[in-house]
Amino acid sequence: MDGTLLDDDKRPPEGLKDMLGLLRERGILFSPASGRQYATLERDFTGLADGMVFIAENGTYVVRDGRELSSDPLDPAVAAEVVHTVRRLAAAGVDVGVVVCGKRSAYVEQTDEPFLAEVRRYYLRNEIVEDVTAVDDDIIKVALYSFGSVERTVAPALAAFAEAHQVVVSGEHWVDIMNRTANKGAALRRLQGELGITPAQTMVFGDYLNDLEMLDAAEWSFAMTGAHPDVIRRARHLAPSNNDNGVLRTIARVLDLGPDAAR
Repeated sequence: MDGTLLDDDKRPPEGLKDMLGLLRERGILFSPASGRQYATLERDFTGLADGMVFIAENGTYVVRDGRELSSDPLDPAVAAEVVHTVRRLAAAGVDVGVVVCGKRSAYVEQTDEPFLAEVRRYYLRNEIVEDVTAVDDDIIKVALYSFGSVERTVAPALAAFAEAHQVVVSGEHWVDIMNRTANKGAALRRLQGELGITPAQTMVFGDYLNDLEMLDAAEWSFAMTGAHPDVIRRARHLAPSNNDNGVLRTIARVLDLGPDAAR
């Protein structure tokens, strides 16, 4: 979504609705894969979501037409350890906040408006609670937001978790902690198996580190122009940037839909 389908102002490309109609006519499944919450993705595709598979929360929660297809819950004890680590970072002066992500909602303790504004952007369903380690929900990941660069300020403090879990930098300011078995690529491979779709029949677009495994699941893998260098190295092809309608233009070209299909 961000940095791939949406432009830098978080706007969907013109022609998206028409493109989705063309894909449906051809029996092609369009599946948004994002670190965003399922409820947020469903809102983002209001009126277009029928039959669409949402790979939400960086692959930890996959839903189609309101029905869960797969999930990879995180041990609550691990989630609590991450929260305690973040609390120590914050006490030491690092400007970081934690979002405990459940299937039903996202949960936060911090109440400062700049942090909440970032949370609301990606988590439509969110609750402010006294203690995020005590929520009654299936926890699927823990997301951390830093107003600085997470690669420099937060990710190093999470090194101990990387031995047994995924610590994925999903944007300049976000890092997610999930089960080692959870990522967009694993979710996509399960979906391919269930639907009988091969990597040769799969097209994937990505721009950041949380897209790496997903790129490996498709023969038609595209990095967006301007993507993280590791993503460009991993992908087989390069698409125009998200600000140049790169996803729709590439789909139209590869499927020979004509020049007007991406407008």
